[in-house]
Amino acid sequence: MAGERYFVGLDVGGTTMKCAVVNDHGHPLSAPAVMDTHPERGQDAGLETMCETIRRAVAAANLTLDDVTAIGVATPGLMDIKAGLILDPPNLKPWKNVPVRDHIKGVFKKPTAYQNDANAAAYGEFWVGAAQEAKSMVLFTLGTGVGGGIIINDVIIEGEHSHGGELGHLRIDTPDRGRICGCGARGCLEAYASATNVVRRAREDMAAYRGTTKMRQYYTANDDVFTARVIFDLAMGGDELAIRVVDDTAYYLALGASALISTVDPDMIVFGGGMVGAGERFRSLIDGHVKRLGLTYPTKSVKITFASLGSDAGFIGAAGCARLLVQQAKPA
Repeated sequence: MAGERYFVGLDVGGTTMKCAVVNDHGHPLSAPAVMDTHPERGQDAGLETMCETIRRAVAAANLTLDDVTAIGVATPGLMDIKAGLILDPPNLKPWKNVPVRDHIKGVFKKPTAYQNDANAAAYGEFWVGAAQEAKSMVLFTLGTGVGGGIIINDVIIEGEHSHGGELGHLRIDTPDRGRICGCGARGCLEAYASATNVVRRAREDMAAYRGTTKMRQYYTANDDVFTARVIFDLAMGGDELAIRVVDDTAYYLALGASALISTVDPDMIVFGGGMVGAGERFRSLIDGHVKRLGLTYPTKSVKITFASLGSDAGFIGAAGCARLLVQQAKPA
């Protein structure tokens, strides 16, 4: 279509990369191109895989690179967003100090935006997802860890050192007695409410529980596939212990959300990741705890909801960041 602009969004993960071309309205032109990341092959191979995934996405959209206005790339791990570097990503070892933005920009000769993957997912939900009617929002991503992103009036809060929005490391318990987080500290939200730690807490609760529970029966027979989703399914089926685990998880997430409401005062708090499949009861539990725990006026005004873009949020948000880059470019 004449006058239509197209933006490439690439979402790099520890296992796979997903990429698609997205139009000015946030709609992907095709299913995403997906390639295995294979971080063990080294960062040079990883950069080439990024480029190949971009080429495949452009081809899948029946476009050429000449049709592309800009490219957005999102990656996990510690990074220097301003410099366009991924520094020392734990799930992309042995990569270190990888010049992602400059490499992609040099290969394709296109304006290139670089962003943290959780920030990109937040922007996707803000642009065309669950928060598209909001002026400000906070996203909590619930997966192996807890990530997040904060957006205020179209601005992603990156922080001076690229660590803004590290919501999994909000302290919700005392640093001397709280649960140990993967980061080494105690009391982080991630240590309580990530999918990994929901399972860990459930195992601890089962060890102490003296009653009969379907959760223990399932775990005994299927410990290798005992996941947070199983726990939530058992809770929806009425299992008493599973309900307790889910209710506690909602409480911990509400503690994190309440801290952000008091700090940022957003229009909306959005929860994304696999656990949103737990349904309306889980959302309602979080909402109820937030209203009980938080300051009266802000918590009455903020909307608690679930993400709507699923696993597409990362590449859609990365494309949205490329679009922002072009819009914010100063005239020559």
